[in-house]
Amino acid sequence: MRDYLQLLNDLKDGSIEELKITAEEFQEFQPIFMEFPERKQVIGRADRGGIVVYHFENNESN
Repeated sequence: MRDYLQLLNDLKDGSIEELKITAEEFQEFQPIFMEFPERKQVIGRADRGGIVVYHFENNESN
């Protein structure tokens, strides 16, 4: 199992630009995502094959 909390923090910190979650991973990922404090800044886009690609939207400029 991947460390989804660490991956979400890496996304927030800019260590990674995107996070791809497959349909098979989604049930493990979802509860961690829902508890992530900055989840409203994590934007997902559906991709082919049931993959969702997430990126972090930094609102500091607003």
